[in-house]
Amino acid sequence: MPRMDGVGFLQEARKIFPDAKRALLTAYADTNAAISAINQASLDYFFMKPWDPPTEHLYPQLDDLLDDWQASYRPAFQGIRVLGTRWSPRSYELRDFLARSHVPYQWIDVEGSANDPETKRLLEALGPDASDLPIVLFSDGTKLLNSVPAEVAQKVGLRTRAETSFYDLAIVGGGPAGLAAAVYGASEGLHTVMLEREAPGGQAGMSSRIENYLGFPAGLSGGDLARRAVVQARRFGVEILAPQEAIGVRTEGPYRIIKLADDSEISCHALMIATGVQWKRLEAPGVDQLQGAGVYYGGGATEALSCKGERVYVVGGANSAGQAAMNFSRYAERVVILVRRDSLSSTMSQYLIDQIKETPNIQLWTHASIAEVHGETHLEEISVLCSDTNKLERVPASSMFIFIGALPRTDWLAGTIERDERGFILTGPDLMQGGQRPKGWSPDRDPFLLETNVPGIFAVGDVRHGSVKRVASGVGEGSVAVQFIHQYLSKV
Repeated sequence: MPRMDGVGFLQEARKIFPDAKRALLTAYADTNAAISAINQASLDYFFMKPWDPPTEHLYPQLDDLLDDWQASYRPAFQGIRVLGTRWSPRSYELRDFLARSHVPYQWIDVEGSANDPETKRLLEALGPDASDLPIVLFSDGTKLLNSVPAEVAQKVGLRTRAETSFYDLAIVGGGPAGLAAAVYGASEGLHTVMLEREAPGGQAGMSSRIENYLGFPAGLSGGDLARRAVVQARRFGVEILAPQEAIGVRTEGPYRIIKLADDSEISCHALMIATGVQWKRLEAPGVDQLQGAGVYYGGGATEALSCKGERVYVVGGANSAGQAAMNFSRYAERVVILVRRDSLSSTMSQYLIDQIKETPNIQLWTHASIAEVHGETHLEEISVLCSDTNKLERVPASSMFIFIGALPRTDWLAGTIERDERGFILTGPDLMQGGQRPKGWSPDRDPFLLETNVPGIFAVGDVRHGSVKRVASGVGEGSVAVQFIHQYLSKV
């Protein structure tokens, strides 16, 4: 090829088609080309010769590539259509839920596409109902007005109610730890149900790119990881209830009983809590009023295309913030990362720091914090305080994404499960104060490594005190806990 090699071609192609899958064929273990393409052109796949037998070394990888492509392919649309406005928190919540639940839909911004003939036709056909946004239109001709995720979930066939009232294992939380536990538990014969209050994948499912997860040298998105895990769990017979929220737990003899938000109950022999963490609230005037209308917590993958040509602000300096900044840099004119510290080195993985430095439209603003946000119906400006100069600067902004640490949401366990001062669940050795077993502990043994102060109730992943906040560690804890659950069930 004149004037460029294969890696250079992939780099140029990415500028024109940023969403296209990129694959590289390398000959006879030439991994250097593949590594260069991964680092420089965000390669999705590489194939290596020789691949004999192809049934092991070629066809499975092609199947995987096509599965990923199919998950994001958008043919001429004939399915669900969502009508709303960009700055509506209800519209954002609905779009985010559908995207994270892998339900294909078409988004129609009735303000941004007001001159589009098809949009005009739809609004005219809706008549007076057109004001009850967001509106969800289904292919069978039915519609939901001013709709919420739970209503849409029921309509599209997502399960929110349990098939039976009793399970061997119930898992509350559908992030990497909960999904791993579901896969391992069900594959080993446990009748398993998993509850998720939003959509499977947790915070990891909102990540635009995870590049240090073992076995995926080209990286993968959090959505892809969640999709694969959900398919795997369902293959082994796991019931997944989403959206569904646990609001209380109690014990009755050998049974652990979960009270759900719809006032129903599920009982089980073993309960696993894998609810992860939620982003900390940003304490600044105006933030709460504009949440979902330019101010967002988490990855905001559904907003990336809407930010084309705009300036995006990312608040926070950990990996999630870095991954989001890289994703937005593909669409936004400029991405500004605001951090309180003087650098990213103590909070972000080096590979992300290197990528950010090499991305020309990402700017790092150190010693910076949000003092106030401004806007009537949506975000218009932010006030940034620079701690090193004590200067307050007010700048235009249409989108701000917040990643400032996280805390567990475990109030529903108060009075039953022991937690630390921040709400993280205590397990195993952390319960053994002065070598003494927890108060009220009945078994003639110490709590298992991932077991709480209530026998048969386990905690894994980010919600657990002392956990390592990484996807791989959550998956590991979810997998390991199943072995302790088997030991517990053998004595019930």
